[in-house]
Amino acid sequence: MDFIFEGVLLVVVGFFAGVINTLAGGGSLFTLPVLIFLGLPPAIANGTNRIAIVIQSLGGVLGYKSKGVQTFSFPIYLGISASIGAVIGAQIAIHLDGSIFNRILAIIMLIVGLLILIRRKSLSLDMPERLSGKYLVYGILGFFVIGIYGGFINAGIGIVIMLFLNRINRLSLVKTNATKVMVVMIYSSVALALFAYNGAVDWKIGILMATGTLFGAWWASRWSVKKGDRVIRIAMLVTIFIMAVKLWFFV
Repeated sequence: MDFIFEGVLLVVVGFFAGVINTLAGGGSLFTLPVLIFLGLPPAIANGTNRIAIVIQSLGGVLGYKSKGVQTFSFPIYLGISASIGAVIGAQIAIHLDGSIFNRILAIIMLIVGLLILIRRKSLSLDMPERLSGKYLVYGILGFFVIGIYGGFINAGIGIVIMLFLNRINRLSLVKTNATKVMVVMIYSSVALALFAYNGAVDWKIGILMATGTLFGAWWASRWSVKKGDRVIRIAMLVTIFIMAVKLWFFV
């Protein structure tokens, strides 16, 4: 019975995380604390969460490809740079004391959760792309730093990536999202491999959650829930606050 309940909970949590990632971003702020609350040590919860991230990102890459959205070699450069950073970040996360990790996560949850709530669709449109020369260098250096954070915890990273690609490299919103999912897939795969090598992945739990995440992303991408977007953000902020308090005071 406990196994059935846990399996259903993981799929449901994964589903809502997929919806949140599609409509607002920051699904890991929801899934990661739940994995910890289910009894996984912070490092294993962190590694297990990467399964859902990789699978969802792969689905996004294939979805954009099916629609003819191609970003060619640019995300490969960024992905390689981010992967180098992700190795550093993942190593820090694996060896960090669990109670310290929980409190860092609590702080990040509150900060990024607030950004998700107040963020508006103010990204610029229809600008000439800047993908070569010094802007390519800026992208590679920037994504090395982004990769360190992504390898460490990854929570809320999508918002940072979208702002960077739109403001610095001037990608359209569609290409920004297409590039984001490919870069996240690349460096998250590297991070997942590193966590797995160190025995910090629970594959059964991760696959169950990833199944829900995949369906959630598919559902949210099919139906545009305009009113639901704001409701989800508010509900997510309340949930994040409760989980952050739990992580900070009851580690």
